[in-house]
Amino acid sequence: MTELLRQVISEIEKLPAEQQDAIASRLMAELKDEQAWSARFEATTDEQWDRLAHMVRQEIANGETVSLDEVFPVKQ
Repeated sequence: MTELLRQVISEIEKLPAEQQDAIASRLMAELKDEQAWSARFEATTDEQWDRLAHMVRQEIANGETVSLDEVFPVKQ
């Protein structure tokens, strides 16, 4: 266990049981989501990646994409 995780657990232990359970539920959901994404990525074949890349290139060529600057404008 890392030192940071130890610190977090130590702080969580100071909270009432209801809050501890709420945080634990969120962490468990996050872990399950991460495991699901990892499994999907690991199961993706080279052919599937190639097909996805082809689709993206086609969307770009057709002008069906939006600039990242439009999605995430730079704050001045």
